[in-house]
Amino acid sequence: MYVADSRSSKAPVAPAETRPGRREAADGAGPADGPRTGDGPRAAGRRTAVRAAVPGTVVALGVVSLVTDVSSEMVSAVLPLYLLTGLGLSPLGFGLLDGIQNGFSALVRLLGGHLADRRGRDGAPRHKAVAAVGYGLSALCKPLLLLVHTVPLIGAVVAVDRTGKGLRTAPRDAMISLATEPAHRGRAFGVHRAMDTAGALLGPLTAFLVLRLAGGPMLADGGQQQGYHAVFAVSGCVAVLGVLVLLLFVPNRLHDVGPSSGAAPCDARPRLRDGLALLRVPGLRRLTVCAVLLGLTTVSDSFLYLLVQRRLGLAVEYFPLLPLGTAGAFLLLAVPLGALADRIGRRRLFLAGHGVLLLAYGLLLSPLDGPAAVVCVLLLHGSFYAATDGVLAAAAADTVPAERRGAGLALVGTGQALARFACSLAFGALWSAVGGTTALTWSALALAGCVTGAAFVLREPAAAAAPVAAPGGPAPTTDDSEVPS
Repeated sequence: MYVADSRSSKAPVAPAETRPGRREAADGAGPADGPRTGDGPRAAGRRTAVRAAVPGTVVALGVVSLVTDVSSEMVSAVLPLYLLTGLGLSPLGFGLLDGIQNGFSALVRLLGGHLADRRGRDGAPRHKAVAAVGYGLSALCKPLLLLVHTVPLIGAVVAVDRTGKGLRTAPRDAMISLATEPAHRGRAFGVHRAMDTAGALLGPLTAFLVLRLAGGPMLADGGQQQGYHAVFAVSGCVAVLGVLVLLLFVPNRLHDVGPSSGAAPCDARPRLRDGLALLRVPGLRRLTVCAVLLGLTTVSDSFLYLLVQRRLGLAVEYFPLLPLGTAGAFLLLAVPLGALADRIGRRRLFLAGHGVLLLAYGLLLSPLDGPAAVVCVLLLHGSFYAATDGVLAAAAADTVPAERRGAGLALVGTGQALARFACSLAFGALWSAVGGTTALTWSALALAGCVTGAAFVLREPAAAAAPVAAPGGPAPTTDDSEVPS
């Protein structure tokens, strides 16, 4: 399926009659003098356009993320309950540990993007190699959870796991953007995030089934741990499968920025400070500032699920199922919202997604009660991710040249991750001091203010939002829909 893709360094370019924006593609018509019979030509045109928009490399990376997310979410689904209920960790302590998951990822994300942009002896960037190291580290950490039973050691294992995530995220997103035509990046990231979220959907369900089959108690009294050990063991096996898919089906060479592509040769060993200098690019700087502002008020998933569980009074054994609502909405909406972002502007949809998150907070704080209210909160939460996760990466990819794509995406992701790390610490401290409901109220008010501020930051002249061309290379095309009006 992906052998043919491995022989090509770029996404296929649609022929003239199927390129987006052309009448033939919209109508699905064949040659001008050819007859139309039924819906066949229209359907064929749509299939050709979709193939051009989403290359096989993106699908292969989506499979890797799907399998890896099954493994990661199996652990994430039970870890909060395991720590708070089983080991007696306080909300503040959990906030610190939860922040480590974002903080360590942020600390190495810049390094991952920088290493991925450095070229090997064959002249190709090392995106796949760096991503493979990151996926491998995460796979190694799952069985280690079988051997550690104290909070400090668990925190160390989580830190290494998040280090692997930080290493792989920017190279993976760079591979997606380099394999896809610029006009279709929103859709391509949507397809990848939908597949990734399918893993997030299957992970908690798998953890729930493994716990039931293992027959161990849910540690409500700090008792036996065989149920959780079974989850950690199965998670490790699944993670290894994801690494194998990456090594076997994702091509090594996706894009060549050099004389053959019309651009000037770039330094094979860019310096780390060259990546940081990308913040001088106006479009990337504005996106980074907005990602930081909004990340400072984005309550972590684990805290949100704990609030939902306590409000509804669910039995602890059903706690691993709460992420299914978020994952289900994300899965259904990632592709259509990604395509919508390509049409109306990725920055605009990114802001709208945070408005949806604000609605989720408001509903959780409202007098409404019962299962229906909780389902609505989870659906809004998933819609927030569908409108922001891949959309932010697609918007950032438009602002940096191909030879610095990994570093540019890492800058935005690092700013967002560090902000969410700070939010986890602050929210855990607030919960310990004034209670979860009051802490969420303050977070919602802060989010409303940050959405307003981010909208102001993004209102820049259209010329400032143009993508950056490589030195000596052709001027990139500008997507006018990317600039908020």
